Amino acid sequence: MSFQQIMGQQAAKQMLQSSLRRQAISHAYLFSGPSGSGQLKTAVTFAKAIFCTELEDDACGQCLECRKVEHGNHPDLTMLAPDGNNIKIDQIRDLQRIFSYRSEAGHPKVYIIEQAEKMTVQAANSLLKFLEEPQVPAVGILITDNGQAMLPTIRSRSQLVPFSALNPEEMLQALIAEGHPANLARSAVHLASGLESCREILQQNWFAEIRNVMLQLGKESLGRGSTSLISAQQKLFKTGLSEHLDIMLSLFHLWFRDMLYVQHGRHEHIVFIDQLDMLSQLAHTRSTEQWVSYMDLAAACRKKLRFNVNGQLCLEQFLIGLA
Repeated sequence: MSFQQIMGQQAAKQMLQSSLRRQAISHAYLFSGPSGSGQLKTAVTFAKAIFCTELEDDACGQCLECRKVEHGNHPDLTMLAPDGNNIKIDQIRDLQRIFSYRSEAGHPKVYIIEQAEKMTVQAANSLLKFLEEPQVPAVGILITDNGQAMLPTIRSRSQLVPFSALNPEEMLQALIAEGHPANLARSAVHLASGLESCREILQQNWFAEIRNVMLQLGKESLGRGSTSLISAQQKLFKTGLSEHLDIMLSLFHLWFRDMLYVQHGRHEHIVFIDQLDMLSQLAHTRSTEQWVSYMDLAAACRKKLRFNVNGQLCLEQFLIGLA
């Protein structure tokens, strides 16, 4: 993979490629941004570009050095990830031991630390010494979705490379091109920040089912003589789909927002575009303020779930609130 094949992140790619052209590669980078926005792919591509023998500011993908990285057996690239819940000091000590020997190829060695915010305090302090005084030429890439969780001393000694959530429309087109159903992909790109996360959602059989149940409950709960509580019991809590209440509430949030888009004639932003007839019928049965209050209600129920409130009770309160 080359930089050109990485979706979005133009600022990050420009910064890294500029450092390659100027031969001004920093000893440490902090890739910070939402999970799934391409940090790991960009980090591996940057490592390949450092090793590449053919191109100045990118990875050719064809030379021996690039192929070693792609096959996962490059001797000068070390990948580090949490062992359990944390990155432990012994892992950092092993990294230091590996980096006590120079590269035979003449280029810097590269290490990539995923979920770097999960380093223990001891591990972070040990890494700090390594950042300040590497025994051999080395480039460290720390990946995190929360840069503020890193030690200030590590942040100050690393060059920040900010990442942003990928554009939903770009992800949608890519997913449709891969053969994913457009109606499901359109929902998925608003639930995840990266293509890999979207693919994981779309590969789950339950996702289409939970979307259909959400639409049914939404329609029932807004009508007279609502049967939504009975449907929720039958369709969710007796089938196991209740494990995915968080996703369903997120879908509800998008659905209510679509009602606002219909009210204001902004059809190009509608997520549930395949349900336009239903949206058009329902959108004007409530005021703008009511739809906004329903969005707030969905967000509040999601927060309750995170604090381990009983899922069935939480959803029942939500549906009653809509009625």
